[in-house]
Amino acid sequence: MEKTGLTSTKYSSDSEIKSYETGKVCYNKNITMRKGKTMSDKRPLVSICIPVYNNADYIGETIDSILSQTYENIELIMVDDNSTDDSYRVLQDYAGRDQRVKIYKNESNLGMSGNWNRCLELCTGEIMKLVCADDLLSPRIIERELEVFENHPEVVLVDSDTRLVTLDGKYRGWYRRYPSSGVVDGATIARKGFFSQNYFGAPQANSFRRSAYEKVGGISPEFHYIVDYDFFVSIAKLGKVFIIHEPLNFFRVRGDSNTGQVMGGDKEKTEVYVDEHYRLFKKNQEDLNLSEADIKRAVAMRKLRCFLGGLYLKIFVH
Repeated sequence: MEKTGLTSTKYSSDSEIKSYETGKVCYNKNITMRKGKTMSDKRPLVSICIPVYNNADYIGETIDSILSQTYENIELIMVDDNSTDDSYRVLQDYAGRDQRVKIYKNESNLGMSGNWNRCLELCTGEIMKLVCADDLLSPRIIERELEVFENHPEVVLVDSDTRLVTLDGKYRGWYRRYPSSGVVDGATIARKGFFSQNYFGAPQANSFRRSAYEKVGGISPEFHYIVDYDFFVSIAKLGKVFIIHEPLNFFRVRGDSNTGQVMGGDKEKTEVYVDEHYRLFKKNQEDLNLSEADIKRAVAMRKLRCFLGGLYLKIFVH
């Protein structure tokens, strides 16, 4: 793990405020909302979608980080899954201030995979990105990712390193992606990740082409904890992946999240989580040339990473 706090101003901008003394990151909430068109409208539309459920306390910061992007030709799709808190009121406030924001509310709760799929179905851009309602984006991430897509037509997915932060913005490490930089075979990354770590972990770290999404067909309802992992493995197998080794996104480390509960000692949920990985490995056995011994080894690695993740939460979060 990297030490907390940034050591370079490489990623700073007017809309991203970094405190080097406290190791915190936050975003400028006094954003000038966009009403008219700019030169960037001539370039591809990028769809960023947020599935929302009871996220009123933190989603404002997530939205601010998205509307602060240096690449402005974006649409922000947010679907509230019948929240019981003030989430939808927060969405309404942003929709009234920026025409790029499009909000929807489900009449009944669709669950994780159902709501994620509805978000994706509502997107109209050539490039797409999923962001969980408490995570954050660096101001230049969309600009950087789009440059890759425009210069590398063979690339179906772009993946960047992730800073781990607490709910109050303190740095707690760095999640690095596949060791190589630049263009890498997607199936190679997916296969090697089964024996080490999920190189696609955290949805906001990835952007993908609409054409790839349409071939995959969306989020599979067969999983609960690893819906994003299954989705990104499926996309990666379609072509090339581009790795950017810069921390262009931020993952909120929380003990009460799905990941936090799985890693935090809930034995029943951990067993379900590991079983889902087993089924993911079996699902990709033929495509990724996995033997039964490979699958056993991959499951053992997932159990080990659950244990190590639990230690991390106890030391750095709780």
